[in-house]
Amino acid sequence: MESLERVNWEDLAALYRAAPLGDKKAADLELVFSSSMFRCFAFESDSVVAAGRVLADGRDCAYLCDVAVLPSHQGRGLGKEVISRLLERSKSHSKIFLYAVPGKEPLYRKFGFKRMTTAMAIFEDQAAAQARGYLSED
Repeated sequence: MESLERVNWEDLAALYRAAPLGDKKAADLELVFSSSMFRCFAFESDSVVAAGRVLADGRDCAYLCDVAVLPSHQGRGLGKEVISRLLERSKSHSKIFLYAVPGKEPLYRKFGFKRMTTAMAIFEDQAAAQARGYLSED
């Protein structure tokens, strides 16, 4: 499902904390998901149990991000389904980027992602990003 109508943003924030993908504020999640070209949600009853989004320019670059599955629902293929749907929607782009939680790279390799040798990033908290394994020393 792509619609934002059913999303309870506090529930989505709780999903990201539980996943664990950080402490994201409900209002920030509403802004970033609303601003994303593509998004995908999985629900159980009225609760969001999986989500992901793609920032994209419509032709050249797409960025797969914020893919999360509630721990109680992991191992059921929900994450793979969210990724598959988002990649299908993004296939008209020349390139699709992502950065993965360290250790999750094998999952993304199954979809055809390869490690980039030139990728670089600036994080709001560079030291924390480095400590979590997102940045190298250089």
